[in-house]
Amino acid sequence: MRAAVVTILAALLCVLAAPVAGAHTGERRAPAECAALLDCTAEEINLLGMTERLELVRALSSGPAAALIPGYAPRWRNIEGIIDFFRDHDMGAPGTWVSYVDAGIIEGIERGIAIASGRGGGTFGNPGAPLWAEYLTDLRAGRLAARSAHDRAWSEAEQASTEYGVALAERVHGRSPTAVEQRFFAYSEFYRWTLRNRPALLDLVSPGARPGQQRQVTFVDWFTDVTNDVPSRRGAELALDLAEFDAAGGTLSMLALFHAYTWELWGYYLADTARE
Repeated sequence: MRAAVVTILAALLCVLAAPVAGAHTGERRAPAECAALLDCTAEEINLLGMTERLELVRALSSGPAAALIPGYAPRWRNIEGIIDFFRDHDMGAPGTWVSYVDAGIIEGIERGIAIASGRGGGTFGNPGAPLWAEYLTDLRAGRLAARSAHDRAWSEAEQASTEYGVALAERVHGRSPTAVEQRFFAYSEFYRWTLRNRPALLDLVSPGARPGQQRQVTFVDWFTDVTNDVPSRRGAELALDLAEFDAAGGTLSMLALFHAYTWELWGYYLADTARE
């Protein structure tokens, strides 16, 4: 399924590789300008270092996203945790596979905010953009009060943006992941899978996505909390360790992966939730 999606996206990207109509095509812009105008393309974001991307995501959250849905915690703190991880491990230099994939994700968020805010410019060809716009619109309207519905909508938007970034890296720019990066990516797929498959039964005992209801009741709540950078940051470290050692030949089952994450991250979960 992923291969078919990437192939389709690649065909679209070949058409969209030229500068987008109305998009800025001048010199490299700062994160603050991207967050203010919401029109920086994935190609421009690719030129930013990870520290600048962290600044951009935080500016998107505290600026236009906060204006759109006031009172909610930032929606992409977990992505901040991954970018922080990339920065500390010197991963994702401009022009690399990791950089383009990450740029596709951030562009999708940026354009999703722009669309949900009623600004022009379209999706820039990023299929994650309309899903992020729908997510933000539904969140503001209170249609994602159930945690399972919220997490599914969030993960579907990020999945589409991620697959776009993969196609941008591999099909447009000819970049390939290293063996470790490919296995690390597989573990990120597991995270999104966990979000999409949260049991609705947990909604009976766990809070939804509304303002003032950020307390995490279960480990699953904590691990998949998009407003918290601790699980994603610590989970990324574990994922890299597993990827570097090629755990089970990269064929760990979803259940085995979740067991590994729970075992290794339980102490962080207890410490983090004890502060709430």
